[in-house]
Amino acid sequence: MADILIIDDDPQIRGVLRIALKQAGFSTREAGDGAEGLAKALNGKDDLIILDIGLPAMDGFELCRRLRAEKETPVLFLTARDDEIDRVLALELGGDDYVSKPFSARELVARVRAILKRSQGHVASNGILRRGMLEIDPDRHLCRFNGQDVSLTQREMAILAYLMARPDNVYSKSQLSDAVYGAVIHVSDRTLDSHLRNLRGKLKAAGAIGAIETVHGVGIRMGECQGG
Repeated sequence: MADILIIDDDPQIRGVLRIALKQAGFSTREAGDGAEGLAKALNGKDDLIILDIGLPAMDGFELCRRLRAEKETPVLFLTARDDEIDRVLALELGGDDYVSKPFSARELVARVRAILKRSQGHVASNGILRRGMLEIDPDRHLCRFNGQDVSLTQREMAILAYLMARPDNVYSKSQLSDAVYGAVIHVSDRTLDSHLRNLRGKLKAAGAIGAIETVHGVGIRMGECQGG
C-alpha cells in the first residue's frame, strides 16, 4: 500500500482526495498549510505528495524547492491556475505532474498511479550503466564521473539513464520527454532544455567534456564521457 501525503489548505478538497485515494487502496495523511506540509514531508516516508500551489505560510513552489534539496519524493501539484508559466515552473522545480482545479477524482487517482509506477520501476533502470569515465546506478540513485560523486535530481537521473541505456542512439526531444515524463504529460521544450542544461552543467563541473551531445536538427545522444 502506497502512502500519500495531501498538502492543501481546503478541508473539503482534502476530504475528497482522502476518500478517493483510500477507495483506490492508498493510505493518506494530511497537512493544511505549507509549513506543516514541509515538516511532514521531510520527516515522513511518503511514496507521493499531492501539493497545492496556493498555500498559506509557504506556497507550493517554495515547499517543493526546499523538499528537493533533501528528498526526491514524487510530487503531484494541484493548481487553481492554468497558466503555462505555473505548469512549467512546477515541472522545473521537480514536480512529476500537475492537475488543475476543479479536477476529476478518477483522473487524479490515475495520475497518482502513473507517477508511482514510473518512480517504482524507473526508465532504463537496468543495473549499473557505464560510458567512458561516467558510471551510474539508477536503482541506487548514484552517479560518478572518474570516481567523483555527482549529485543529480530524479529527473536528471532519469534522462541520463535513458540516454546511457543506448548511448549511440539519437533521440528527439519528444521521445526523450515521453520516456522521462510519460506520454500523458505535456512538457514544453523549455522544461526539458532546463533539465538538460542543469545536467550538462553538473557533469561539466565534475570534469566530463561533451557528455551529452546535441545532433543539430535530429536530437540528443550521449557523448564519449571523457575527461578534459
